[in-house]
Amino acid sequence: MRDFDIIVVGAGPSGLAFARALEGSGLRIALIERQAAEVLADPPVDGREIALTHRSVDMLDRLGAWSSIPPDQVFALRSARVYNGRSALALGFDPDGGPEDHLGCLVSNHLIRQSLFAAIEGQGGVTLLAGTGVEHVHADRAGARVFLADGRTVTAKLIVAADSRFSVIREQLGIGAEINRLGRSMLVVRVAHDRPNHGIATEWFDYRQTIAMLPLGEHRSSAVLTLSSAAMEPIAAYPPEVLAAEIEERFDGRLGPMRCVSAPHVYPLATTYARHFVSDSAALIGDAAVGMHPVTAHGFNLGLQSAETLSGLLRSAAEKRRSIASPLLLRRYEARHRLATRPLYSGTNLLVRLYTAEDRRARIARHAALGAAAHILPVNTVINRMLQRH
Repeated sequence: MRDFDIIVVGAGPSGLAFARALEGSGLRIALIERQAAEVLADPPVDGREIALTHRSVDMLDRLGAWSSIPPDQVFALRSARVYNGRSALALGFDPDGGPEDHLGCLVSNHLIRQSLFAAIEGQGGVTLLAGTGVEHVHADRAGARVFLADGRTVTAKLIVAADSRFSVIREQLGIGAEINRLGRSMLVVRVAHDRPNHGIATEWFDYRQTIAMLPLGEHRSSAVLTLSSAAMEPIAAYPPEVLAAEIEERFDGRLGPMRCVSAPHVYPLATTYARHFVSDSAALIGDAAVGMHPVTAHGFNLGLQSAETLSGLLRSAAEKRRSIASPLLLRRYEARHRLATRPLYSGTNLLVRLYTAEDRRARIARHAALGAAAHILPVNTVINRMLQRH
């Protein structure tokens, strides 16, 4: 049996960022991950392009991870446009006139994971327990105990779950969650196209589909197609040239002829929101706390924010020689992260319901809502600030 101050379950971006943010705190951290260390060091391409806000880039920079991402793999996201059906009216999101001339940037998920793992390798106080899963977890006011699949047992003052939106640790801790399985799937594939995208992300809610183009340079984009899971299955099996033609047609030829430059990846969609972010000697971060719909591209940013918020509170407690698992500290984390996430989570789900409903009244309502939001300056300004802040 080994004893630590903190056990982190899940070495995805949120878990890695959380552990990295505690460098120099003197806290002993066990980082448990089912995948092998070799996979963490060189994660496979998964097709997902992450829209990072300026805040997230700053955090990755402070953690020492940003510098290892190749500059030619960072793509500026200058602005965004949202369209409804065949209407020419678009809801625009543009920089707010500050020092930055873009909303954020796009970086492949596997590169961010790789850079965070590289940053944490060799960090004092962190013990990586890779290649093994968790069989059982118990946590109470006295601390946490984790029984691993390989027979080992580890204990700590605090356990932090960072193990996905369908978190097994959350379930074993007895924390319920609002889980919405949407019956829809998202296909992502990189495409090259003849017409420039000007660094503008475009999201188009058309009847029975949502399609987005995320700019990866002027003549390349990540196509993101969302359909019912049943409708997606045959499309995902198309040969590259047929898939490219399908994406081109579904995007109404707006970027001209297309060709696939990567393999497609398909992900079933679900949203989750934990009913509590903490319990006795335990806390949830990342998707274990909040699993966002990808339509606003903020799940990753909120995951990093949860890691930043909790690590900051723990570092302060450690410096003052106070309990890192006190109910007051954990409630403070929960209150801060709920305030940061609930409005965006609820608003995103409302947007998805409004733009995916197919009855005539819904079509009229979303056209009216789009027009109102586009012309009411305070509404547009607030949304812009939310998009850039998180």
